[in-house]
Amino acid sequence: MAEFQRTHLMSQKKRKSRKKRFFMWIILPLLIVALGGTAYATFILKKAESVVNKSYKPVDVASKREVKVDPSMDNISILLIGVDTSKSREKIYGDAVRSDALLVATLNIKEKSVKLLSIPRDSYVYIPGKDKFDKITHAHAYGGPKMTIETVQEMLDIPIDYYVKVNFYAFIDVVNALDGIDVEVPYAISEKDSEDHHDAIRLKPGFQTLNGEQALALARTRHKDTDVMRGMRQQEIIKAILKKALSIQSFSKHTDVIEAVGDNMQTNMSFKDIKSLMDYGLAGSGLKIDTLNLKGEDAYINRIYYYKLDDESLEETKNILKAHLGTNSSDSTTTSTDSEGSNSDTDSTEENN
Repeated sequence: MAEFQRTHLMSQKKRKSRKKRFFMWIILPLLIVALGGTAYATFILKKAESVVNKSYKPVDVASKREVKVDPSMDNISILLIGVDTSKSREKIYGDAVRSDALLVATLNIKEKSVKLLSIPRDSYVYIPGKDKFDKITHAHAYGGPKMTIETVQEMLDIPIDYYVKVNFYAFIDVVNALDGIDVEVPYAISEKDSEDHHDAIRLKPGFQTLNGEQALALARTRHKDTDVMRGMRQQEIIKAILKKALSIQSFSKHTDVIEAVGDNMQTNMSFKDIKSLMDYGLAGSGLKIDTLNLKGEDAYINRIYYYKLDDESLEETKNILKAHLGTNSSDSTTTSTDSEGSNSDTDSTEENN
């Protein structure tokens, strides 16, 4: 734990000197698709566009915008939803799977800056679609991306313009397509694999190359540290993936990466929207990035564990994100919808820890 914290602090100190500011880990699948398009002329561009079109799935959510945003001109927000679904879990739960990771990115086009917020999965929040308080991870089980977006909008009082939903297989396939990633394992790990086989993945501490299943185990494990530390670990893993994807030796692998992403991603971003994000990536060292975390405390309600958010910290975070997006309370109306389509959402979940 101490070694991991020292490594994280060293990483923060070195960040300013990096040629590239890899903020785009928050929407990693989309960036890889876009990079593939720019790296390989017409063929890869068309392939990337085909993948995005296949992944395109709009949701019918009441928007907090009066006018639909244009990523090439406007400040936008993106919600990344990582779901803990797999073939074995789909047989049990169907579509009623919980979100395993929730991250919000706000992008300010004039400043070429990004705010990144990690939301702990056990956060005790109000879920509008169920009219009750519950863990935010259950919002997806209750109503898929639609209810998750509505819950995050309610919680942060900001518009969520886009979402990106990925599953275990997107993560595993991307890492494997890149022939593994190099990361620091902070401590010995014994974890399930993607199909929930107990103790299938065993890792020793130290800097090493991990395959897809091993990287997923490192990202998922939550037995020896907190949700906040887990979020930090996931950030380092995703940045390692992006670093490998951007390396020259990985250019030939982008076709495999794009196919892996396309089979395991849903988003309401069009290919045109995604290409607009490249301006942020091209900002290089001029890009400003801030990572945000929500303070809170452990709590038990009716013998169930929750992460009780600190009201002051939450309010401060809301104000930071609103200022970054250039919105205020008068802008947050619900007079329009995000898109024409909708997801077929479930109305059930397993009530457990």
